[in-house]
Amino acid sequence: MKMDEKYILYVQTSDLPERQYSPLVLAQTARAMNIKATVYYLGTGLKMLKPGVAEKIKLGNFPSVKEMIDKTLELGIDILVCEASKRMLGLDKVEFIPGVKIVGAATLNDLVLEADATQWF
Repeated sequence: MKMDEKYILYVQTSDLPERQYSPLVLAQTARAMNIKATVYYLGTGLKMLKPGVAEKIKLGNFPSVKEMIDKTLELGIDILVCEASKRMLGLDKVEFIPGVKIVGAATLNDLVLEADATQWF
């Protein structure tokens, strides 16, 4: 990351359908504004990343959550998954949708310290 580049971290902690769009829309918008963005899934937010779940969620005239996740990844925005949350939820053996990266809990601390701003959902 360049010294003058801004960076926003979006943390998704919920599996509520109506809370899925904001971090993805904001991360895509940040990218369009030349701001580095990362989306980090924590806690029950991980349930959205199980195959077949995000495809079923489509609110208003937005694309499905899966389409939003795919577009986020296509834009080169990292989607990270908390490994400790995966274990806590008993999802150790679950394969998540392609493209997301499983990381350790210390990664979130590092990202928060590195980010210019964090937003939690």
